[in-house]
Amino acid sequence: MKLIKILSYLIGLGLIVALAGLGVLYHLYNTQLPSIDELGEVRYQMPMQIHDREGGLIAEFGDQRRFPVSFDDLPPVVIDAFVAAEDDRFFEHVGVDFLGLARAAVELIRTGDKAQGGSTITMQVARNFYLGREKTYTRKFYEILLAVKIDHAFSKEKILALYLNKIFMGHRAYGVKAAAKVYFDKELSELTTAEAAMLAALPKAPSTTNPVSDPERALARRAYVLGRMLKLGKIDQAEFDRAMQETLPGQLYTTSTIDTRAPYAAEMVRRDLLEQYGEQAYSMGLSVQTTIDPVAQRAARAGLRSALIAYDRRHGYRGPEADWSDRLADQDALAEQLADLDGVGGLLPAVVLSADAKEAVLLVKERGEARLGLASVDWACVYRSVDSCGPKPQAVDQVLSPGDLVRLEVDADGGEETYRLAQIPEVTGAFASLEPRSGAIRAMVGGFDFFHESEFNNVTRAERQPGSGFKPYLYSAALDHGFTWASMINDSPVVIEDGVREGIDWRPSNYGRSFSGMRRMREALTKSVNLVSVRLAQAVGPQGVLDYAARFGLPVEEWKPTLSMALGSYTLTPLDQVAGFAVFANGGYRISPYLVTETENPDDGVVYSHPGVSVCDDCPMDTVDPSLAPRVITPQNAFLMRTGLQSVVRRGTGVRAWRALERADIGGKTGTTNDQRDAWFTGFGPDWVATAWVGFADNSELGRRETGGRAALPMWVDFMRDVLPPPQGEEVPPEGIVEAWIDPETGRRVTEDHPDAIREYFDTTNPRAELPPEDASAASGTSREVMENLF
Repeated sequence: MKLIKILSYLIGLGLIVALAGLGVLYHLYNTQLPSIDELGEVRYQMPMQIHDREGGLIAEFGDQRRFPVSFDDLPPVVIDAFVAAEDDRFFEHVGVDFLGLARAAVELIRTGDKAQGGSTITMQVARNFYLGREKTYTRKFYEILLAVKIDHAFSKEKILALYLNKIFMGHRAYGVKAAAKVYFDKELSELTTAEAAMLAALPKAPSTTNPVSDPERALARRAYVLGRMLKLGKIDQAEFDRAMQETLPGQLYTTSTIDTRAPYAAEMVRRDLLEQYGEQAYSMGLSVQTTIDPVAQRAARAGLRSALIAYDRRHGYRGPEADWSDRLADQDALAEQLADLDGVGGLLPAVVLSADAKEAVLLVKERGEARLGLASVDWACVYRSVDSCGPKPQAVDQVLSPGDLVRLEVDADGGEETYRLAQIPEVTGAFASLEPRSGAIRAMVGGFDFFHESEFNNVTRAERQPGSGFKPYLYSAALDHGFTWASMINDSPVVIEDGVREGIDWRPSNYGRSFSGMRRMREALTKSVNLVSVRLAQAVGPQGVLDYAARFGLPVEEWKPTLSMALGSYTLTPLDQVAGFAVFANGGYRISPYLVTETENPDDGVVYSHPGVSVCDDCPMDTVDPSLAPRVITPQNAFLMRTGLQSVVRRGTGVRAWRALERADIGGKTGTTNDQRDAWFTGFGPDWVATAWVGFADNSELGRRETGGRAALPMWVDFMRDVLPPPQGEEVPPEGIVEAWIDPETGRRVTEDHPDAIREYFDTTNPRAELPPEDASAASGTSREVMENLF
């Protein structure tokens, strides 16, 4: 008995010493443990997201796709699957499952393997947030202590949410919400039992057991999770059997669902944020709301692509992209090779399987076989130059041969898809639209295809001559200078001494090299008469024209005061041009185009908000405050210019817009540069102003007859057709604008009963503007007196 008593004392003493030793170790290690306070407000790495004005996703940037959720957002089936797979006693233990640790210890003694074992969800939280993945006894002890500490400080619900938001799930997906999107393209609430089990199977080996990289291992791991759920009573046998039969997804949804395709706008935002925040911009969860209107952006994108494809077809077929005739024997392999090719600008890759005079059979990427008749290829005369192509084809096999790798345009009008031969255009273009009162950019398309051409944004970076697109600024200056729409100006040859450089004269000419003698100023703008513009620039003075152009925000800093400005000889970007025209559309206020409305991040809330824009009649013209739109021309001048630009559309170089839209409330101006190197159309309608540009990146010629009215105007028309509100009726002129009857041939005032009399607007608020003289039958008196008596 005494021996037993001694042994008992010794055992008790040993336990006391052991517990004391453990206490000392705990104290020593605990002082070295990191603070867990930050788990209360975790900052997850989250991608940058860019949205349109209605909240639709435009783009996402960042290596980690993570979308944190709260415990309340987790469906029971997801909770049950992960707890069953990772830690079935999670809601019972104190952060550490000592039974599991004991099993791991036994395995260590038996095999000598230090493999991870007995890790609870809480221990994984400790490891993922604070510790590395090295397998050492010290790290394991730290993990145990941290897990106990975390379990004591936070609720089980909080700990589980931390775990499910942090874990890596393969293919750039971090957290269960991102994984549900990547593997199933579903929200968590939409997951089936089998899908939840598949997600719960991933954390052990996300790169090798995911359903795409290794379907066989994924099925085995999913079966294990489902078996655990069945054993724990989370599902019944019938649900287990159904889940076991469910197939795995055959693809990844590695990119977020894009609602509005505006990559050029997204790239502008990305560059700005990268400059502001550095590389952390990709992981701090920035969410940016832009001014892009989804309907307008779709219309702009479709309009630009249609216009460039149409231009390309007018100039002939350059031949197939490649010869795949040696690959025709194996159509399955052929389909796989086609699948590796990207669509470009909506044009699908296809390979010709057979062709005869009447039709060709093609294999289309992801669409199967398609048949093209002569009507689908009849445009494809052989390209020779921008000004010529070969004869029109009379048979399909004159254009297509077996093995040709080509592009097809898809037409879904009428419900049934049809195909037409196309090719990736070599020409490029730009389209931009603003809300004229604020400067908000509603649509931006910087080229045919951002991912094929390059990231070069023609809207903001292509500095091109506007040609006749500059004339409205000149005509506005002339009106301000005292000219009227009834002023008669000489349309005849003119020689500008030393106009090119010293010793070399400049002899400007009209398009088509025709002359018409004296012309009314309105008609000169309507028909885009160059020689009248040169004479107006002479009257206003080159420096006066330059100073006046600066009012519109045009980049005049590098320009020189020369008469060639009258014909748009200096360069600007499409964004400069559309912002300048906004002044006419909004009644005379210069706006600053902007793209970002608001930027926020999860931690700090809103970190940037664009100020509301207010028009300002009394502000200095050179104000740089983005919240102010200073008046730069009078409302009377803006009104007169709108009527002048409406005349351009009604019966001038922009008449195709009138024919297509048949609206009296639209106006605009074409622009064509020397040798047709640039084609423009810039114009407005109620609540909208937009510009369209077409040209080659290397500034080569577009070809004969490729004017602004032919090459660029169609994309503007397509856009406006989709966005303009219903007509609102005739615009009421501002105070001081009056009408008078004039003779269109002489510009003189006549009576209403004159056989050729037309109405014209005049600005009585401009002290430099004179009412046109009367004809011989008119009453005597000075012009100013007659104006005062009449009105």
